[in-house]
Amino acid sequence: MLHIFSDEYFMQQALREADKALAADEIPVGAVIVCNNQIIGRGHNQTEQLQDVTAHAEIIALTAAANHLGAKYLPNCTLYVTLEPCAMCAGALFWAQIGRVVYGAADDKRGFMRFGRSLLHPKTAVAYGILEHDCAQKLSLFFLKKRS
Repeated sequence: MLHIFSDEYFMQQALREADKALAADEIPVGAVIVCNNQIIGRGHNQTEQLQDVTAHAEIIALTAAANHLGAKYLPNCTLYVTLEPCAMCAGALFWAQIGRVVYGAADDKRGFMRFGRSLLHPKTAVAYGILEHDCAQKLSLFFLKKRS
């Protein structure tokens, strides 16, 4: 029997990835990539651990998904990420030709929407606000602790 999962279910999986980042004292952002209702790539921020400014959750999930499929283009895939992707990640999503991007919390300072959705491939669909409160709260609490 095939189970059809919801956007909320997959965003919960991305939040689990964010918890892995949080446990490693990284900015708690998590991502999963889904194809045919199956998670084929997972990632969480690892910039501190890897000492690599490009080790964002989205990039790590993209690499995992491409490796899983044996293909660099992901037009039939959806990225679920807890925070709006930055311009760097939006560029990578453009080149991967990802079919859909779903994010939880907006990032007014660094998010790609500051520059417009033209940073994504023209065929990429965008949805946002899925479990927004949970995603934003995880980030807010992390930065509150860092500042105290």
